[in-house]
Amino acid sequence: MSVFAHVHEPKVRELRVLVADDHAPTRDDVRRALEEGGMIVCAEAAHAAHAVQQALETKPDICLLDLRMPGGGVAAAWEIAARVPTTKIVMFTVADDDANLFSALRAGAVGYLVKDFDLGNLPRELRDVADGKAAIPRTLVARMVKQFHANDPRFRTTELGADGPRLTSREWEVLDGLADGQSTREIARRLQLKPSGVRAHISAIVQKLGVEDRDEAIAFFHEATAG
Repeated sequence: MSVFAHVHEPKVRELRVLVADDHAPTRDDVRRALEEGGMIVCAEAAHAAHAVQQALETKPDICLLDLRMPGGGVAAAWEIAARVPTTKIVMFTVADDDANLFSALRAGAVGYLVKDFDLGNLPRELRDVADGKAAIPRTLVARMVKQFHANDPRFRTTELGADGPRLTSREWEVLDGLADGQSTREIARRLQLKPSGVRAHISAIVQKLGVEDRDEAIAFFHEATAG
């Protein structure tokens, strides 16, 4: 056999995952499942503030956040999404109600996994997230579609205020740049970000505002700041 026989075999990238959960046995089980699935647990945390700190220090590919850990998983998601925009956030929770689901999505999460599922499937779910897919159980997706089709203002609002979309200060800066006609690279230079980071912010803005694309987001900005 040629010594070059294995040169072209595809290599699966080892994803780096931060696991944040205040229940140590759960963290152990998750770590074991991820490592058996070929992933690296680059950091662990037991509360929201530590999760944010670890995310800033390690810049993982994915943050797996317990919704109800001390300090709040949604609060951690807001902060991590704002400060480490290239990291993908997945909530890991026992709560499958609509309010928690939509709070997590508005905070920047791209996945919402309920803890009663087989942990052996967790690596596959997180690889899907890394590939740009959303990790949300079918039952919750069906409820999301029903809510949006119902035009419920809680989920489709484009008004500022207590019930309106909540953008981080950095996302507003990016949106302001778009509204001024700046390119992704120009915004990146002004805010001292990588272009990929700006694109991640734009994606989050579009998702949070419930619009189709950046042009609709710009229209929202002009409407919100008029007068």
